[in-house]
Amino acid sequence: MQDVVFTDEMAHFGRERIPERVVHAKGAGAFGYFEVTDDITKYTKAKVFDQIGKKTDIAVRFSTVAGEQGSADTVRDPRGFAVKFYTDEGNWDLVGNNTPIFFIRDAMLFPSFIHSQKRNPQTNLKDPDMAWDFWSLRPESLHQVSFLFSDRGIPDGFRFMNGYGSHTFKLVNAQGEAVYCKFHYKTNQGIKNLTVEEADKLVVKDPDYATRDLFQAIAKKSFPSWTMYIQVMTFEHAEKCPFNPFDLTKVWPHAKYPLIRVGKFVLNRNPENYFAEVEQIAFDPSNMPPGIEPSPDKMLQGRLFSYPDTHRYRLGPNYLHIPVNSPRAANACHYQRDGPMCMFAHPSHVPNYYPNSFTSPRDIPKHKESTCISSGDIDRHDSSEEDNVSQVGAFYRRTLKPEERQRLCENVAGSLKDAQLFIQERAVKNFRDIDPEYGSRIQALLDKYNAASGKKVGVLFKAIMYIFPQFKKCHHCGCYMTKIGI
Repeated sequence: MQDVVFTDEMAHFGRERIPERVVHAKGAGAFGYFEVTDDITKYTKAKVFDQIGKKTDIAVRFSTVAGEQGSADTVRDPRGFAVKFYTDEGNWDLVGNNTPIFFIRDAMLFPSFIHSQKRNPQTNLKDPDMAWDFWSLRPESLHQVSFLFSDRGIPDGFRFMNGYGSHTFKLVNAQGEAVYCKFHYKTNQGIKNLTVEEADKLVVKDPDYATRDLFQAIAKKSFPSWTMYIQVMTFEHAEKCPFNPFDLTKVWPHAKYPLIRVGKFVLNRNPENYFAEVEQIAFDPSNMPPGIEPSPDKMLQGRLFSYPDTHRYRLGPNYLHIPVNSPRAANACHYQRDGPMCMFAHPSHVPNYYPNSFTSPRDIPKHKESTCISSGDIDRHDSSEEDNVSQVGAFYRRTLKPEERQRLCENVAGSLKDAQLFIQERAVKNFRDIDPEYGSRIQALLDKYNAASGKKVGVLFKAIMYIFPQFKKCHHCGCYMTKIGI
């Protein structure tokens, strides 16, 4: 034990792992730049957009959502697409997915949603009952579920998929005028997806397929790029919008709110150290430079707290001191001192309290957020009964081709077949609400699966309910009750 090299090696070895991300645990990262190609200064004063040709360093992390660090890259799952801009005014973190929508519109449901996609707490196995039970009980998930089980549910690596800020944001110009905004980034490589058969083979043959593809492409100087666009909605249009413009389960129609080109991303450098630059990179939706602000989007509002709080747990309260997370062209101005891994050398004569009579950070008018007006009752409410089907119906009937609709139904049925019958029935009803054909196709496929597996319990229960009318079905969980109790 006097060999201190040995003890140092072993002590470090036992402390090399940090908690993995609760979601988006498996991911890949790269670095590059954002270049402005079009003028949008009439919408925002953010310096990242202040002149055509301006380049800003960026870091990007791609990921799957539900799987652990060792999971496969080619599973059917949304893909995270997070961009960190090292702007002149501090970091801007645009944290989104490869889909313009999400499963839920209320951040209160986020922990429950993620629990339903993770492992069963008893069996430690992925559980179709959990996933489909949640989805079928929350019909606002239908839009994202339909996107997920379409061809785009398994991208062919990270280079061949679009990215979206997903949320509604607010842009403020130099005159203090504000508009609402959505961010889009379209792949210049073109959209490519894997078939179910191709993805299943890669799960066995190369579970790190997307990670490898991104790294090798950049190493070969085949630099992937994306074109960035915004959609803009005025406050007046938001007041009259026929749907909630802050609802994360809905898109803004491009015909009414056309895409406006802004610039392009180019990824031209691989990480030198994956742990330091990708595993420890921390994206905070709350990191917004002047000119970019949050909107009343409830999911975005929830993420403003949950993301930095998660980083404090995973990386420590001074996670912004880690080089990959530190701003480059601006200094952090706050009164936070000390704590684990504090690496900023604040002069000891600078006070760590406010107000004070000495030199220290204070409010800067240009960094003040714009004023917003609100009215109406503030209350916790259930938003599940809002219009959950109109946009999904348009996606099913107009966006997808006939052969794509067939594959979508096959993919849904192939997953839903492993759930219990009462969950299948509830899910199929939701799909029928979108389009009768959509639900009927899935039901026909489920009938074949259920007949082949001998899953006829539902028929037996229906017979019992007919013979013994004192039984009825619980609308909440699907169990069967008598009139006098469960």
